[in-house]
Amino acid sequence: MSVREEFWSIYREALPILLIALGGGLFAGLVLEGMVESVERFPGLLVMIPVFLATRGNVYGALGGRISSGLHQGLIEPKFEYDQRLVNAVTASFINGIGISLVIGIITWLALLLLGWEVAALYELVGIMLIAGVLTSVVLIFGLLALIFAGFKYGYDPDNLVGPIVTTLGDIFGMLFMLFAIGLVEVLV
Repeated sequence: MSVREEFWSIYREALPILLIALGGGLFAGLVLEGMVESVERFPGLLVMIPVFLATRGNVYGALGGRISSGLHQGLIEPKFEYDQRLVNAVTASFINGIGISLVIGIITWLALLLLGWEVAALYELVGIMLIAGVLTSVVLIFGLLALIFAGFKYGYDPDNLVGPIVTTLGDIFGMLFMLFAIGLVEVLV
């Protein structure tokens, strides 16, 4: 395959998913707009949002890279069946996703406290991050695997799909589940 043919192949595969990612990012922005009132109730919330969304991309982008490499090497089959490599990668990503969510809540609280800024209670910020982290982890793991497996079966290079899929799912569901977590913490507190 020539360089030009390879370029167009990558472009054809990536463009549709990038357009979907654009729409997903706009939707996430609309959800953020709906959360503005909650910012007053939970000071420090806006500080956590970009970090939360970025870490979704980091943790689950790494998972997508592992899965993509496994598919290319023939070490992982593109189907939902027991495979120790797949289980290990998913488990590590889930633990990392939950762990970093807790760290985000704690560090945000500490940083704002040290700066002398108004901040919500530690248990509120950690609770919001924990709930949103668990829910987004589940959706990202299964959504990422389903879309990568389907794309691979249809001849798409999973390396071209991982980034936009993680970004889109992470932004959309990250914001939706954060909004849900805020509502749940408000009710419980």
